[in-house]
Amino acid sequence: MSETERQERQETQESQVRRWQRLRLGRPHLVPKLLGYLGREKESLRQGFAALFISSVGELVAGLALAGITGTLEELVGLAILIPAAIAMRGAIFGAMGSRLSTAIHTGLFRVDFRRGPLAENVQAAAVLSLVTGVFLAILARAFAGLLGVPTELSTLDYVVISTVGGVVAGIFLVGITVLVARLSVRRGWDLDNIAAPMLTAAGDILTLPALVLATYLIGIPVFSGSLAVALLVAAAAAVAVGLARGAAGLVRILRESLPILALNGTVIIIVGVALEARLEQFAAFPAMLILFPAFLQEGGALGGILASRLSSKVHVGLLEPRSLPQLGAVSDFGLIYTFAIGVFLFIGGAAHFLAVGLGALLGPGTLSALGLEAGSMSPGFFTMVGISALAGLIATTAAILAAYYGSVTSFRLGMDPDTYGIPIITAAVDLFGFASLIIALSVFGLAG
Repeated sequence: MSETERQERQETQESQVRRWQRLRLGRPHLVPKLLGYLGREKESLRQGFAALFISSVGELVAGLALAGITGTLEELVGLAILIPAAIAMRGAIFGAMGSRLSTAIHTGLFRVDFRRGPLAENVQAAAVLSLVTGVFLAILARAFAGLLGVPTELSTLDYVVISTVGGVVAGIFLVGITVLVARLSVRRGWDLDNIAAPMLTAAGDILTLPALVLATYLIGIPVFSGSLAVALLVAAAAAVAVGLARGAAGLVRILRESLPILALNGTVIIIVGVALEARLEQFAAFPAMLILFPAFLQEGGALGGILASRLSSKVHVGLLEPRSLPQLGAVSDFGLIYTFAIGVFLFIGGAAHFLAVGLGALLGPGTLSALGLEAGSMSPGFFTMVGISALAGLIATTAAILAAYYGSVTSFRLGMDPDTYGIPIITAAVDLFGFASLIIALSVFGLAG
């Protein structure tokens, strides 16, 4: 080795040593800063945990409903393809609406006016998007079922009726809830960034699943069902055309930015639905897993939604620069999200176990036997459920954080509204990686077939 090479190697080694020394010296400073940030965010922690707890309870109720309609899923083969996408789409539409209203509140533009301004534009956009995405998801679900060879007894028109009617009915209630939450946030000084995503995703879960089940009663009716499906297709096309041609500038922007990202979002989540249909027997073997499923996916989305809303507001008011590498302010928010995640995923894992056991005791051995279940098969066990939820939750939360940060940064750099893009991107990422993380966790605990 020449003298020059030895010198270069020594300089490289010394540079590496100095680098590690800086990291070791920087670590003690970073941790106190993060802890100090969490200490200053006591109100955010209080509001966030309260909203997440309420949403978790609501989503577990939705999980109970999902476990309770196993017979319907078996009767209407292929319906499970639509359920994750329909639920997630409500969260994407109304979570983004809540995020935009939060930014309007932070920037002083929010006012209760249903004729013009941010609130009116967002309500109109939610109505159009609920109608259009219902039709889109229906066509996509039937197309994927045929393309991938997934058995289904539902026609395209059946999917259109179930998806669109269920989505619109749930959307009507969600518009009222979103406006109510925004008004209460203004009156009581709450930070809508901390509560919009979890509250609205929970409301979407609770409302969408029953709405879809009710919509199934509208299919199979001679003449009426087909005519209703055609009317919904025409109404969706007309709503988009009128909204883009005659809508206010804010409405047009929301529609133009939302339609492509929601289409991508729906495509990704339909794939999750296809995967759920393929593994339905595996999840149904333990009703606790069906109870956990909606809560798990939506809590991951809610955590990412909180982060996306906070980052978007900070970028809009100039408190955060959209850099490729996160600043300390963004990293501190990451720590806040992981803090929420620890409590949330431990809670829903344990709660899903107890709810499944309670459901088994309520139904009794006779009913369970008729459903092909045994009292001991309602749950794989408390610690197993908590372990599955915690392990899968860590993976899903990391995916949500990355999607939230880079979705917000990229959209802002491209001159688009991160409020509109952040939550749909997170919803797709969390549903895809969340489902995969559940399968990984099931394999780790020896429950995956």
